[in-house]
Amino acid sequence: MEDEEMERKVQQYLHRKGFRLTELALQEERNRLSTTSLSDVSLSRPDNDPARYYDGYNKLRSWAYNSLDQYKHELLRVLYPAFIHCFMDLVSEGHTLEARAFFLKFREDHELMHSRDLQKLEGTLSPLHLEEMDLARSLRENKFRIKLCEYSYELLLQYLQKTQALVMLGIINERIIFEVSAGQPSLISDDADVVALVGTSKDLAKQINQKEVHWGLLEDSVEERMEKALSDSDRAEAESKDADAEDNNKKKSSEGGKQGGPLNKKLKKDKLVGATGKNTKSETSMISAAPRVKPELTLPATPVEVEQSILEDLRNRAQLNNLALPSVSFYTFLNTHNGLNCSSISNDGSMVVGGFSDSSVKVWDMAKIGQPAKTSNSQGENGSSQDERLSSTSEGKRPYTLFQGHSGPVYSAAFSPFGDFLLSSSSDSTIRLWSTKLNANLVCYKGHNYPVWDVQFSPVGHYFASASHDRTARIWSMDKIQPLRIMAGHLADVDCVQWHVNCNYIATGSSDKTVRLWDVQTGECIRMFIGHRSMVLSLAMSPDGRYMASGDEDGTIMMWDLSTGRCVSPLAGHNSCVWSLAFRIILVQQFFLCFIAAREHCLHLDRLIALLNSGMLRPAQRP
Repeated sequence: MEDEEMERKVQQYLHRKGFRLTELALQEERNRLSTTSLSDVSLSRPDNDPARYYDGYNKLRSWAYNSLDQYKHELLRVLYPAFIHCFMDLVSEGHTLEARAFFLKFREDHELMHSRDLQKLEGTLSPLHLEEMDLARSLRENKFRIKLCEYSYELLLQYLQKTQALVMLGIINERIIFEVSAGQPSLISDDADVVALVGTSKDLAKQINQKEVHWGLLEDSVEERMEKALSDSDRAEAESKDADAEDNNKKKSSEGGKQGGPLNKKLKKDKLVGATGKNTKSETSMISAAPRVKPELTLPATPVEVEQSILEDLRNRAQLNNLALPSVSFYTFLNTHNGLNCSSISNDGSMVVGGFSDSSVKVWDMAKIGQPAKTSNSQGENGSSQDERLSSTSEGKRPYTLFQGHSGPVYSAAFSPFGDFLLSSSSDSTIRLWSTKLNANLVCYKGHNYPVWDVQFSPVGHYFASASHDRTARIWSMDKIQPLRIMAGHLADVDCVQWHVNCNYIATGSSDKTVRLWDVQTGECIRMFIGHRSMVLSLAMSPDGRYMASGDEDGTIMMWDLSTGRCVSPLAGHNSCVWSLAFRIILVQQFFLCFIAAREHCLHLDRLIALLNSGMLRPAQRP
């Protein structure tokens, strides 16, 4: 029986049996359901009418641009999500020509803030493209978070109710989360971080950023203990030398006569150099003022020979000042023809590694660069046999050590803190650990499902972190083939990863335009940094662990305070991608150097100032 016929039969039965109250209750329920269905039909979008998107967006755009200047910049923030979803809805319904015309008509409104996204969406011409494109899937699966003041929010609601703009009302209700704040409208300069794709939870970023971050350095580290011991011994030695020099100067000054003038000038110069050195020491030792924290990971034991090498390095360092400036050697990869994807320098500056598109990893010994290569007969590099795949400079076939094992382009390579191990990541979704002493592959780590874009050793070694196209970052240890932690939460590729100096946190930059800070012990996200307008390609931590720098595809660099999660200062100047960042302590303030790597014919060395990271340089290594 049909539904209407069944309802009529039930009503006749109730009437015949005399169930008057039940009959009235059933009648009221039928009336209520019919009213609800009519309202649902009135609120639903008309089908097969592509013009409704154009008219709805055009009216909303005109209203926003004609609003009061005090609230206009806030109301304009609603236009981008509305524009994007109107376009994707047209594409998903099969109105390709109308979607193309709509996109070209209103594209200029959003070129300044969202040019990268528009370039990617421009080629979307079918519903299949929406399913295959990562950006489109991310936009449709997550909501925009928009900050508005209370009055701007009321103005928007009044407009939607007054005009009965059902299409815009549906998009705004489904795709946007409003964060309404009391008081005056926000500043126009804050527009970069008030429109963000943050997922379906309204308070996700706010909840994450309320967690505490201990940004200090590791307590009781080997370097700290040895520097204290050396500083105490150096202080006692310097005091004895100063006393002896003062006695000698008094004797010479009493015998000076005509030589008094030059002697006095020399004394003043010595005092100036001494004062400059003391000031530089106090300024470059600002890191010592950072708070000390306990490690959350089980740190590896430091071998005795490593401690001895650190002690020797500390003894051989020369203090830098304005009268004793360092010199740096620059090396360039020439004629790589888009083959070189990444490079890195060991901490002591003795080795350079490059990762190439032909799946090879090459390591150069800096001490042997420039020396004539030994050759046997007339056979060159092209005539090398299969047994010569691992060759070194001493064998005379190549000026580098060749490591082969990956089956795809190598996107990242990093040395361990002491240079005895090397990590490489590739598009074959694996990470390989190499021994620079044995010239051999030790371990192949498999866990990611897609290409691995970045891999970085922890500051103490043993642990390392990786970033992948599968939207996760993972923490590994050298002695285990499975990851210790999996950091999941980004909405797109994780493009870069960086360890905090105390090894308790890692930072990840993603194509979803956010940077996240993760606790390595719990695997939870404890900070979400929102403000970039394009994918984040590079990260760097300050030496004291308090600040972080991030660079994006548009050339913008942002400085973040880890404790508050706020942007300290956005830095603009580059016109293209910022591929790498590095901090450097200079006098009282902390600055950092950023480099842009050209893909055409050469690539900069990722840690070109590795010898200067601690603010000191070995005299023997000055060219």
